[in-house]
Amino acid sequence: MSEPIGSPVDGVQVIGEVRSVNVGALRRVEHRGREVMTGIWKEPVAGRVAVRGVNLDGDDQADRRFHGGPDKAVYAYAVEDYAWWASELGHVLAPGTFGENLTVEGVDLTAAVVGERWLVGTCVLEVCQPRTPCWKLGLRMSDDRFPARFLAAGRPGAYLRIAREGELGAGDELVRFHIPDEGPTIGELAQKRARGGEPASVDGQ
Repeated sequence: MSEPIGSPVDGVQVIGEVRSVNVGALRRVEHRGREVMTGIWKEPVAGRVAVRGVNLDGDDQADRRFHGGPDKAVYAYAVEDYAWWASELGHVLAPGTFGENLTVEGVDLTAAVVGERWLVGTCVLEVCQPRTPCWKLGLRMSDDRFPARFLAAGRPGAYLRIAREGELGAGDELVRFHIPDEGPTIGELAQKRARGGEPASVDGQ
C-alpha cells in the first residue's frame, strides 16, 4: 500500500518515539460461560516489524468489523497515559496491556489532529480516530466495568492508518511532517462521540 504522503508542515518535527511494538495472535478464552476468540492480549517484540496491508506482522484481530481494517490498522497508546492509569489503579501496566500495537512516549495522542501524518521507521502512519472500547477490554482487565471507566477517562489513544507500508521498531522516532489545515483532535472527536454527536464504531479485538 502506497500513496502520496502529503505536504510537509513548516519544519518537520520529532514529536516522540516508539517505546514498544506489541503484537498478539488470537487466543480462545472463556467469558460468561462461553468461549470467545480475541487478539487483545499483545506482547512486546524485538527487532524490526513489517507494517503492511491493515496490520503489523504477527498481529491479528478476532473481528475485523470492529478492529483492524484501513482506518484501524494500528493502535497507539502513550506511556504518559499509562502512568496516569498506574496512579489510578495503584499498579503499573505493562506495554500492550490495552491491546495497543505501539506504546509511544512524548506525544500527546489526545491532542493529535485527525489526518496528521507521521514517519515512523520507514512507514507513514496517519492519525484517524479515537478508540471506543468494547467488553473485551473489560475481559483483558478482569473488570466488566473497565470499558466505561476507560471511556470516561478521556485518554482513548489513537488509531492510525497505514499510508505507506514499511517497517518499524522500538526506539524509532515519531516524525510529524503533515498536519491538515483544519480538523478535530482525537480528544475532540472522542468527546463528540461520548455526547452522541458522532456515530461510534465500538472496537473489538
